[in-house]
Amino acid sequence: MEAYSWTCPFCQQPTTVTDNDTSSTSSTLQIKNKHDFKLLYINWIVCPNVKCKEYSLNVSLFDYLYNPMRGWEVGKRIKSWNLVPASQSRVFPDYIPEAIRNDYLEACLIKDLSPKASATLSRRCLQGMIRDFWGVKQSNLRKAIDKIKNKVDPLTWKAIDAVRKMGNIGSHMEKDINLIIEVDPKEASLLINLIEKLIEEWYIHRHERQATMESIVEMSNEKDLKKKEEKLESGQKIEESSPSEGN
Repeated sequence: MEAYSWTCPFCQQPTTVTDNDTSSTSSTLQIKNKHDFKLLYINWIVCPNVKCKEYSLNVSLFDYLYNPMRGWEVGKRIKSWNLVPASQSRVFPDYIPEAIRNDYLEACLIKDLSPKASATLSRRCLQGMIRDFWGVKQSNLRKAIDKIKNKVDPLTWKAIDAVRKMGNIGSHMEKDINLIIEVDPKEASLLINLIEKLIEEWYIHRHERQATMESIVEMSNEKDLKKKEEKLESGQKIEESSPSEGN
C-alpha cells in the first residue's frame, strides 16, 4: 500500500498513513444466493500521532465477480460502514455545552441511516447554539434566527436559515401526506458541516481569543511583579501607578 494523506477522526490531525499504520483483510461470500457474490474489505488504521494512537475501523462491501479471462475481480462498492469511531463526527472541547455536542454527535451517527432525522437534530443543535451563544430566548427558531440577522454575515445567515428549513422537512409532515420530500445523506452532511463551522467560529474562536487575551494580561502582571521585586531588592521606592496615568 502506498502512503496517503489521512485525517484522524479522534485528534483531527492531518497526517500521512503508511503500511506501518494500517492492517487490512478481506472475506468473500461465494455461496450461491439470489445476489451476486460479495467481498467484505476490513481496514484498520492506527493514528501515527504519538499523543493519540487511537485506532479506526472501516468495513466496505463490494460486488465480487468472476471473469473467465482474468479470474475473480472486485466490482463496485455497495456500502461502507465506519465502525470505530461510529461516525466521522469531530471531537469538540468540553467548554462547548454538552447538549449541543450530544445533538451534533447524534446527527452524525444517523446521517446515513435517517438523513431526515439527522437534519432535524442539526436544526435542534442550531437552535441550542443561538440560545446559548447569542442569548436569544425565542422558542420559535425562525424568530430566533431573525434576531441574529444583523450579527452574522449575510451568507452565514442564509445558510443558518437553510438548516431551519431542512430540519422542518424532518420534523413536520406536509399538509398533503402523499407529498414526500426526502433529505439525502449528502444534504444531511452539508448541514452537519455548517454546524461544525459555526461551533468553530462561535465557540472555539471566542475561547482561543479569550485565552490569548488572558495570557497577555498574565504576562503583563508577571512583568510588573518582577519589576517591583527588582526595585525592592535594589532599595528603590515603589510608586503606585494611577489608573488615569498614560504610559
